[in-house]
Amino acid sequence: QVQLVESGGGLVQAGGSLRLSCVVSGERAIINAGTWYRQAPGKQRETVASITSSGSISVLNALKDRFRISIDNGKNTVYLQMEYLQPEDTAIYSCHANVWTQVRGSQDYWGQGTQVTVSS
Repeated sequence: QVQLVESGGGLVQAGGSLRLSCVVSGERAIINAGTWYRQAPGKQRETVASITSSGSISVLNALKDRFRISIDNGKNTVYLQMEYLQPEDTAIYSCHANVWTQVRGSQDYWGQGTQVTVSS
């Protein structure tokens, strides 16, 4: 069974950095594409950044200077490096991946989310 497990969230002071990881495991899974989303309290979910296994990248314009997405195909992991964090970056960050397995073909999976809290 394919699972996505996120880690790396936590409490950080404004100006600090965090790196989120999204590990895909199970059934000899291969990541086709990965996306990070975030949802702050009282706000709609927004797409932060996405990446394909071939390295095609898209990052929310407002975050391009501070956030970077990357993928390690060998480790089946999608990363989100976040720099110069601000209180408005506080949100639950969730990973979504389109994953291929021999048994199921390509399917979409979600992680459980990880909380990022930035204090002023």
